[in-house]
Amino acid sequence: MFRMKTLAATAVVAVLSTSAFAAVDQIAKIDVTADLTAIGNEKAAAFWANLETDLENAIAARVTDRVADTGAEILVDIREVELASAFDRELNLGDAVLVGQVNIKDDTDNSNFDAYELSVSLENAQIVLPEGTFLLLSTDTTGAYNRLVETFADGVVSRLK
Repeated sequence: MFRMKTLAATAVVAVLSTSAFAAVDQIAKIDVTADLTAIGNEKAAAFWANLETDLENAIAARVTDRVADTGAEILVDIREVELASAFDRELNLGDAVLVGQVNIKDDTDNSNFDAYELSVSLENAQIVLPEGTFLLLSTDTTGAYNRLVETFADGVVSRLK
């Protein structure tokens, strides 16, 4: 967690895709999967324990006006290898990254299709400190976790045009 007077940090989002944005008006399902049993590092597994639910909720909070009984499905499969990487290097916050395959499908409208890999990282975050303040890093990384989840959700929703 960062302690300072003012924190102006933004996570860097990288999207690798060749497809156009999906024109999604209605969303019937949001499903995030991450096989946390594949993570060998206990601390990493504990840190990411609520990722599926937190990411589903973060995406849902951004599309409440589009939720319907029928419509597109947002399916996210998080790559487990990146979830443990920062912990394998002794919790280097700069290495914290969230990478997942995002698939948008709509059984009633084939034009609502998209598939891309989304990567969110704090590595290149821009942190601006006012003169006379200082930055403290601690093992309380809740702020980093929340920022990664929120930024990943923003990345998914921004492509639902």
